[in-house]
Amino acid sequence: MNIHPPGLTLGPLREEFERRLAALEQERAMERMWDRDHTLWKEEPGEIVDRLGWLRCPTAMADRLPEITAFAGEVRAAGHTRALLLGMGGSSLAAEVLRSTFGVREGCLDLRMLDSTNPDAVRAIARELDPASTLFIAATKSGSTVETISLLKYFYRRAAAALGAEAAGAHFAAITDPGSGLADMGAELGFRHIFLNDPEIGGRYSALSCFGLVPAALIGVDLEGLLRRAADAAAPGCTTGLLLGAALGAGARCGRDKLTLICSPSIAGLGAWIEQLVAESTGKEGRGILPVEGEEPGPPGSYGKDRLFVYLRLRGDHSRDREMEALAAAGLPVVRLDLNDRCDLGGAFFHWEIGTSLAAHCLRVNPFDQPDVEAAKALARTMADAFRGQGRLPSREPVVEEDGLTVYGEAPASSLTAALQHLLTSGRRAGGPGYIALQAYLCPGPRTEAALQELRLALRQRTRLATTIGYGPSFLHSTGQLHKGDAGKGLFIQLTCDPAADVPIPDEPRADASTMSFGVLAAAQAMGDRQALVDAGRRVLRIHLGKDAHAGLRQVLRALP
Repeated sequence: MNIHPPGLTLGPLREEFERRLAALEQERAMERMWDRDHTLWKEEPGEIVDRLGWLRCPTAMADRLPEITAFAGEVRAAGHTRALLLGMGGSSLAAEVLRSTFGVREGCLDLRMLDSTNPDAVRAIARELDPASTLFIAATKSGSTVETISLLKYFYRRAAAALGAEAAGAHFAAITDPGSGLADMGAELGFRHIFLNDPEIGGRYSALSCFGLVPAALIGVDLEGLLRRAADAAAPGCTTGLLLGAALGAGARCGRDKLTLICSPSIAGLGAWIEQLVAESTGKEGRGILPVEGEEPGPPGSYGKDRLFVYLRLRGDHSRDREMEALAAAGLPVVRLDLNDRCDLGGAFFHWEIGTSLAAHCLRVNPFDQPDVEAAKALARTMADAFRGQGRLPSREPVVEEDGLTVYGEAPASSLTAALQHLLTSGRRAGGPGYIALQAYLCPGPRTEAALQELRLALRQRTRLATTIGYGPSFLHSTGQLHKGDAGKGLFIQLTCDPAADVPIPDEPRADASTMSFGVLAAAQAMGDRQALVDAGRRVLRIHLGKDAHAGLRQVLRALP
């Protein structure tokens, strides 16, 4: 096996871990999973027996490699040097991990991902890419994801304008389920290739399917090596997934439900993929494990008693060892997973899918459904319909207007500081350790990321609560389910801004007419998600930063109580 069994320094979790492990073995959990026994999770088979196709990936995807590698060679021969993947959540996160970890092999396509409807983000990448040398890949299991289809229509119109309608289709490919609307659209528009994925694989379990392997082939990753390591992880004698599931389940049952991920810098992208897998799989029915990804490690005193740390270390990289040893020495539970090399990502993907599914069993939830996601989508559609009918989005009265910032909350406030104080105090009254989620409907970029990280660490310092950052609307496909489905102790700070310029979304890929823009879509999604959180009894503060998001973030930081 290329991924070592986990190193376990569990401290206060040791006894519960041993109980969980014994229970999983007594219940034959691993055997029942491989037997597709839905009763491992629920009495009814719906959204379980038809969602276990990921177990076949290490072997079944080997048969797809000739198709995938031939496609990669074909697009290189056609002169494509860049690729842009349009996808949300599980449709793009594995590709992003592989791109950030492996880079681009010489002679292969430079792959970028776009999972934002922020107009500034859309315009920035459109300016960067020449349609003549770019392959655009639309990736969505359902074939109807509104963000992906909107981006596809926009970039298809640009390609058609630059290259001509007859030539544009050869610059596009799709990854989707058989019979989806995207499959039909791709055939009609003459896409170069349409990859039909196994429909029994859910989005967040699709890393080792076409959704992960097609982008990986374009950048020159050794696909056989990835699948070989995944097959090692699936072998009967490998217990890493089982031990990981027992540790995650023990942590959640003992109140250590803030899974804090610390990664070697060269595999840091793995954290965001794990975040979606764990959050969407476990966050429901008033339960859940909150993944805390990208939070800078602090001294032991920075944390409460709700943390379980998992240290993902690439062989030869000891840059985080001292910090993790200090946490373990202070009695905080630490699990260490070592990867020998980058190809061990194939095994890591599979181990985490196994471990997360078993943790869901420990919590008695179905890891393959997402019952609370539709509420935010429906409310966003309502907001968008209001715009189409009235020419404007619904509005509400702010509780504070201060130095260019506009604050919306559920209680009166005299200042931004008072509004933030009320939010943080309400979290303490809720009982038990919660968390703070920064929901950034902002244009991603280094300056924005640095400002958000400074804000989250300041919040942790003041509250000792776990903090997360999610860019909207991408996080709706990652942690949105947990935000509405868990025990309800989260505190949500929604950050919105005005784009520098809006970008129209074509109503159809072959016409320029537009009744909706990316700015309106993003605003409707933010408003819909805020209302869904409020309807679910969550505590939400929305801060509109105006046109200068970076200046606004500095104001929020200064206003912290």
